[in-house]
Amino acid sequence: MIPGFSSRRRFNDLSEQEVLALAISSEEDDARIYRLYAERLRTGYPATAAIFDGMAAEEDDHRRQLIELHRDRFGEVIPLLRREHVAGFHARRPVWLVENLGLETIRAQAAEMEREAGAFYARAAANARDAATRTLLGDLAAAEAGHQNTAQTLAAEHLHHEARADEDHAARRQFVLTYVQPGLAGLMDGSVSTLAPIFATAFATQDTHTTFLVGLAASVGAGISMGFTEAASDDGQLSGRGSPVKRGFATGIMTTIGGLGHALPYLIPHFWTATITAIVIVFIELWAIAWIQSRYMDTPFFRAAFQVVLGGSLVFAAGVLIGGG
Repeated sequence: MIPGFSSRRRFNDLSEQEVLALAISSEEDDARIYRLYAERLRTGYPATAAIFDGMAAEEDDHRRQLIELHRDRFGEVIPLLRREHVAGFHARRPVWLVENLGLETIRAQAAEMEREAGAFYARAAANARDAATRTLLGDLAAAEAGHQNTAQTLAAEHLHHEARADEDHAARRQFVLTYVQPGLAGLMDGSVSTLAPIFATAFATQDTHTTFLVGLAASVGAGISMGFTEAASDDGQLSGRGSPVKRGFATGIMTTIGGLGHALPYLIPHFWTATITAIVIVFIELWAIAWIQSRYMDTPFFRAAFQVVLGGSLVFAAGVLIGGG
């Protein structure tokens, strides 16, 4: 291949046999993806899984119609042609990434898949010269365009109001268990545990550069430690808390952010300007923690604020007293 030039075929250069082959492989891919979605969601979201089972069955029916047409016109041998071989087509997301998609993301991606399929068949039908091919491709374009209606019909059958509410509740619970709880624990640890070493260093040395380095080291070190601890503590299989890797990253990143929040002001050369700025940021961090607890953990805001601010104030005071002594 000449550098700088794509090896992908242009759609307008495809023969009708190749267009049919592309359509067949696309239907196979979409049916496989829908079945993977169904299996991924079956335990926690059985109603949505039933919807994807129905959509996969429709894709199978489309594929059979396309294969029959290809057999009638071109014989049994179907050329190997896939989306990634044709310019202007986006390859489907690798199926193993299904494990990393949430419920609403999966629903939105399915809708986008149907939109792309409808546009493909409409374009293919416009270029087809054979009447039977043009008719079938046009019918499939209409079918894909109406697939959203099919999904809505299946949703009405399987995803009634109570089922949808249950699934939304389960999705929110999983989000809280996988991201919010570990992230909140990290933010609390990073914000509170680094107060003492940072402010002790600040008041002991009154050197902003040294204080920043201590804060940076404490924040990054705590983030790495907390992240590995969270990932190693629970594989999520029995607890249902989700991927340990996701939880580990959420904890580690938020721990580091919590510590860096009041370490970064010490990039300011003037000691008291940096210290006052850091103190203001500390109180913003503590109130943010209280808000997250209230929003996602159903803790009364003022109780959460009292607990967090009291604990943070005690650690802050300890750092000042140790550094000032």
